[in-house]
Amino acid sequence: MRYITFALSKGRLTELSIELLEGAGIDCTELKEDSRKLILSDDKNKIRFFLAKPADVPVYVEYGAADIGIVGKDTLIEEGRDLYEVLDLGFARCRMCVAGPKELEGKMDSVSITRVATKYPEVARTYFRHKRRESVEIIKLSGSVELAPLVGLSEVIVDLVETGRTLKENGLVVLDTISEISARMVVNRVSMKMENQRITKIIEGIRKQL
Repeated sequence: MRYITFALSKGRLTELSIELLEGAGIDCTELKEDSRKLILSDDKNKIRFFLAKPADVPVYVEYGAADIGIVGKDTLIEEGRDLYEVLDLGFARCRMCVAGPKELEGKMDSVSITRVATKYPEVARTYFRHKRRESVEIIKLSGSVELAPLVGLSEVIVDLVETGRTLKENGLVVLDTISEISARMVVNRVSMKMENQRITKIIEGIRKQL
């Protein structure tokens, strides 16, 4: 029997995922150890795990290097990969929002936005092109996106908002919500056909806990 391989997002999502996996009867002992091993396994259940940067998880799953992945919906929208999204795991909840200075509140339809700063260029481009029918310049940033409107780099930003505290402390407000975000479980399309029984059993084991 071949191993079923999981790609897990490094960081907070891993810890939250372990709880669900253990609840579904998967042994995560190796996953919890402080190890430099890149591939960890539960030999009894023939399951392997590896940790990857969130943006890489959908890539590993789409190409079949992993059968199953756990990753944030924000990454899935940004990457646009061809996968089955099978479960909303309900944790790591936040919103993908357009935010900007307080004076733009309620005026989004009457002002013209020319530049948008974001870590999510695809999400921003799709939103402004299809929902607002506006052609804007998208500026990709890696660090604190909230800085952009404060120093005049862009009028607005597209970013994840959890509590809104950072926005508030910097005089920014949410102008529109693009999408609700949480951790999702995704499956490779071929794996779903070839290993349907085993993968469905894992999905059901996790679904029962949600």
